[in-house]
Amino acid sequence: MQITVTDDFNLDKIIKSGQCFRAEKLVDGKYRFITGKHMVHILPIAPFLYEVDCSKNEWNSIWHMYFDLDTNYKKIRESIDNTDVYLQKAGEYSKGIRILRQDSFEMLITFIISQRKSIPAIRDAINKLCIYGGEKIFHKNEEFLAFPTIETLHQMTIEELKSCSLGYRASYIQKTIDLLIQKQIHMNHWTNLSDEDLVEKLMEFPGVGIKVANCVALFGYYRVSRAPIDVWIDRVIQEVYEGNNPFTSYPVYAGIMQQYMFYYRREIGVQK
Repeated sequence: MQITVTDDFNLDKIIKSGQCFRAEKLVDGKYRFITGKHMVHILPIAPFLYEVDCSKNEWNSIWHMYFDLDTNYKKIRESIDNTDVYLQKAGEYSKGIRILRQDSFEMLITFIISQRKSIPAIRDAINKLCIYGGEKIFHKNEEFLAFPTIETLHQMTIEELKSCSLGYRASYIQKTIDLLIQKQIHMNHWTNLSDEDLVEKLMEFPGVGIKVANCVALFGYYRVSRAPIDVWIDRVIQEVYEGNNPFTSYPVYAGIMQQYMFYYRREIGVQK
């Protein structure tokens, strides 16, 4: 099936933007994305035109929302203050990045794992975790692994978790899973919380500080007003904005602006 996307949509940049760690570009030029028990291959075939290997119903019910295709990112980029030269450059360079609507539990575990790890190392650890405990799913005769469930992770010993290159984070994950089960926490019930209450709840999990909580809020709950401050963004704040937080000027879409800055800083450097 073919789809048309005329708004900002660059799969390569999305994969490199630090928000998803299971998506990948394949040797045949296709991009593979996984969410829950669903997988799709997307092949760019012309400007704005893509071939997808799923039904129209699945695209409309799963992937259209996953890629946040009802949001006009071009309009958001055009809202960047003309006097903010760095963010103007970052927005133009990072054009095509979208905030994916991902599973909150997967994002919680993912960003606990992400602490003090490079993007390739995060990918490796999550891949090992899925190999160890992910359910086998078939998509058009191709096998892939779902992200492990709470129940599966609860059955893993600390040694088994560490074997997935989790290091000290294995303890955080084990304690987080225990807390979810003991308190019968359903993370999807938190969707109606305010941003502040959501972040406060997330920070109750072991190993979750403000940066990880904001990442989970942004990528697992689509709270686009949250802008995680990691080492790359902190460098931008110090080197470009003289220690001042630039995201206060964008209270509605701070998380999207953060993604533009994050990608630009990692790819290009400072370049004020």
